[in-house]
Amino acid sequence: MILFTRNLSWFYRLLFSLLTSMLLLPLNSLGEAQSSPPAAPPDRFDPIDTPRDYLSGKLINFANDIDRFFGDDRNYQESNQSVFQIDLTKVAGYGGDPKIALSGRAKIHLPSTEKRLHLMLETNPDKNITGEPAQGQTTPITQVSAPGSYAAAVRYEKEKEVERPWHFSADAGVQFQGIDTDPFARARGSYSVPLGLWRLKVAESVYWFRTIGAGETTQFDLEHFISDPILFRASSNATWLHDKQNFDLRQDLSIYHTLNDRTALLYQVSAMGVSNPQLQATDYVAFMLYRYRLHRKWIFFEVSPQMHFPRAQKYQFSPALSLRLEMLFDESK
Repeated sequence: MILFTRNLSWFYRLLFSLLTSMLLLPLNSLGEAQSSPPAAPPDRFDPIDTPRDYLSGKLINFANDIDRFFGDDRNYQESNQSVFQIDLTKVAGYGGDPKIALSGRAKIHLPSTEKRLHLMLETNPDKNITGEPAQGQTTPITQVSAPGSYAAAVRYEKEKEVERPWHFSADAGVQFQGIDTDPFARARGSYSVPLGLWRLKVAESVYWFRTIGAGETTQFDLEHFISDPILFRASSNATWLHDKQNFDLRQDLSIYHTLNDRTALLYQVSAMGVSNPQLQATDYVAFMLYRYRLHRKWIFFEVSPQMHFPRAQKYQFSPALSLRLEMLFDESK
């Protein structure tokens, strides 16, 4: 009888322990569910995110390196570095006798401003409004000339962060033409977004100069990384001037081919036109540009044979040749 009572007491304790565990188990599970919500099912496209991010980053870095190597306006406007650029250009071909032009521009950090304020110095600022250098590769020889004006300005530019796709800057300055001085103002914003293996970049500039009045320039760049040394870029540009009530239009299709760390090639076809008095093409251009780094990362030489088909020549073939010596000083060693 005593043994039976002890066994029964042991059985009751065991039963009580089991019932307690069964009651507490759902409560513990409920608490865990509240503190840790169930994980979302994996997205079937997750495995391709990593290679996509890698290729997008590689595209952006390669495009930036290309723009820096060619001394492109994109690099000058958005690098947020101190830059000093001098171009000595000689153009020969249709439109007159060979001409030589000197142009330059500089962007210098002002001290104690955390790279937000810059001193801007440049030649012919009212002619450098289309996103291309003042004496660009396809500039007609009749428009190549020595600097007719100089300018000094202060630029506000928010320091560019890698993860941010937008960039903004604003200038206020004075243009000097002989003894005349005229104020001017400019602002520029850009935004880039990856589209799979492509990148779309939109840039908008607004400005006012006394010589040309108010205007704006819109540019779209669509870029594709073909392979490690090759970049494709389609660029559409429209410039509107209030005084002319006219759009200057330009479409470029470009292939940048890096041969090595000293040499690169640019193949480009372009169409240029105006909207007033009617929409019409003013020039078609096909050219190749060979650019060679002569010394370190700041002296460059380029030669560009060109084929023009200008409206002024009834779209007949008109060859041209451009030679340029460029000195590009920035924070690169």
